[in-house]
Amino acid sequence: MNKKYIVFDCDCTFGVENCDVDDGLALMYLLGCEEAKVLGVTATYGNNSLPVVWKALHTLLCDLEREDIPVKRGGETKGEYESEASDFLVDMANRYPGKLSVLATGSLTNLCGAYEKDNLFFHKVKEIVLMGGITSPLVFEKKVMDELNFSCDPYASWCVLTKGENVSIVTGNNCLKVLFTRAEYRERLFKTENPAAVYIREKTDYWFGYNEEDYGIEGFYNWDVTAAVYLMHPELFADQKDRYRVTEEALHSGFLYRIEDGNCVLNLPEIREEHLFKNNIYKAWMNVSFE
Repeated sequence: MNKKYIVFDCDCTFGVENCDVDDGLALMYLLGCEEAKVLGVTATYGNNSLPVVWKALHTLLCDLEREDIPVKRGGETKGEYESEASDFLVDMANRYPGKLSVLATGSLTNLCGAYEKDNLFFHKVKEIVLMGGITSPLVFEKKVMDELNFSCDPYASWCVLTKGENVSIVTGNNCLKVLFTRAEYRERLFKTENPAAVYIREKTDYWFGYNEEDYGIEGFYNWDVTAAVYLMHPELFADQKDRYRVTEEALHSGFLYRIEDGNCVLNLPEIREEHLFKNNIYKAWMNVSFE
């Protein structure tokens, strides 16, 4: 079995009232993948402030009895590039040259910080998978959803997208292909006493109500989990590599513009088949051990 050595850079708010749950679900997905070796988690901001994310990550890992996984504190705001998180990313890239995978699902401040510390950081990393960015507005029944990852620190996002090597982006638009409905969720998670299923349903069921009330979405999209699935099982996706014009100005709203004379090549993978994609997620979640 070929192991993937992963640092997960995220703005986890799993378990925080009225906040997104998908970072925590993405971490659980990785922990349920036998071929994934999570070297550490680096905390960033986005869904909430860094102190809230920091506490949520420690609570989640404590609940999962995985306090052996290092958690490193990142920059608290855009432009704060010196942090233990950026130092850890550089250290892991040096320890696993050509083997390190980075999954980033919040602001990209920590990744930019790693590059600022070591300009060869991106060259040493095997692959970078991001959740963020949009190619068209995310319009829902009740309101438009803002892009909340690349826009947090536009310069950092520009840095990662234009200087990074082998960068794949699971955009907000490409996540819309698969909706997780409450009925299906309950069918898959409520009819078992698997400890992981019990934990997920207790911690996340409220999220359906939030999405319906705020956006008119009859379910929710597993934004960050989708990026984690692409990292571990790219065969479930169709790669879409093209040239993009990436500017700091456009990234204030998270926009990526495909254009022939673009300044970087990016891969925006699309989910191939909903059934296989969902089965893979539920299988990994059910494989999370609480021992």
